[in-house]
Amino acid sequence: MDGVSPEQEALVERLEELRAEHEALNREVDAIAENGVVDQLKYARLKKEKLRLKDLIAKVEDQITPDIIA
Repeated sequence: MDGVSPEQEALVERLEELRAEHEALNREVDAIAENGVVDQLKYARLKKEKLRLKDLIAKVEDQITPDIIA
């Protein structure tokens, strides 16, 4: 990436990893829900982890695109 600092590149890379992990968890949660036999504890843990990842994704996105004061 031209004109992008190594820190920005690392953040973009981290963001891609987090999004991939979130999507994998999303598929797993969907599969558990579709299965019919739901391990409620595992389901709750996966949903909580998805939320944690979503928060991390938002933080990294904020670091990549700082607020612009107009």
